[in-house]
Amino acid sequence: MKPSLFGIKQSNRDFSLAQTWGKNQFNSSFPASLACYLHSKGLEAVYLELNGGLTTTRKKIKVSDVFGLDPLADDTFYAFETAYTPYENLVVDGLPRIDLVTAKIVKGFTEPARGIEVKLTALPDNQTADNGEENYGSEIVVRPDTIVYLALSVAVEYMSERKKLLAHLAGLKKKIKDWRSATAVRPHLKEATDVLDKILAEKISVQKPLLIQPVWKTEGKTLVLHENSLDVFVWSDFALTRLFVDVCRESLNREPMTRHSRSVLWLLKMLLDFAEKGKINAGLVIDELTYDTKNDKAFAVSGRVTRKYMKSPELLKPRVNKSEIKNIILGGGEKLLSPERRFDAAIMSTKNIF
Repeated sequence: MKPSLFGIKQSNRDFSLAQTWGKNQFNSSFPASLACYLHSKGLEAVYLELNGGLTTTRKKIKVSDVFGLDPLADDTFYAFETAYTPYENLVVDGLPRIDLVTAKIVKGFTEPARGIEVKLTALPDNQTADNGEENYGSEIVVRPDTIVYLALSVAVEYMSERKKLLAHLAGLKKKIKDWRSATAVRPHLKEATDVLDKILAEKISVQKPLLIQPVWKTEGKTLVLHENSLDVFVWSDFALTRLFVDVCRESLNREPMTRHSRSVLWLLKMLLDFAEKGKINAGLVIDELTYDTKNDKAFAVSGRVTRKYMKSPELLKPRVNKSEIKNIILGGGEKLLSPERRFDAAIMSTKNIF
């Protein structure tokens, strides 16, 4: 039996090759397989979505609804690190790659179903490891490309209503004379978050899954996996905005400008460009709106922040036992792991899994 991952029958990755189990590749392919495994057990992921009051609520969601198709079907294709082509007509500078595109194979061609960002996160992180299990949380680091896909996900819902979108943004556009200047934009950050909320509130019924965040739980700060070790959380596109909008509102006058505030401005400037021109030049927005901060990441939030949204029975006691990892990593795949990343190392450090 060749090394493989449960449920991923067709993919642009060859799991019989050692390189497919290294560094960043495992961190996106394993979560997809874990979601398939959850589905096979009749379990649903924990779904974080935005409600009418613009606060984040939790419910359950079928993995088939996350992936947009049957995750275990023979004609399901998993394309990793690929552009989500249905958005191609919305950009002028080419699409960035997204962690996972699920697709259906039809007559030899793939029809994309969903573009998904993947964040495999440790539970607890350093900031919550000493706070007791009931207060554990996971740090999450979000890439600039995630903000691009978030903007596109919102923009596509305004395809036939660009004038309405522009009306939401008109006041902000009039007040901000230079989007590149921190001095020019800082006085309007509070209004910016309010405008974004209005844009989202109008389309609240069409929010959709954008980011999968599996958690892997350890025994405190050690690299030994907890008995109850794995579960899957999913953020909708709209709910994901709370991770930077809420922090932005708490730090409106902070200098230098926080990455969270910059993410709000990136998103709104991309939506303004779309409202005016019908297309987004995401690369230009990210390059020009730096506010003297590096673009290596959009923002990061610690477990102290994420646990407010994710706190649930599944976070306290993840539903997949460490002994079940052998049902997800198949064919001796664990022998190809090179523990360059923390989860790889935790598997290798935990006795008697395989």
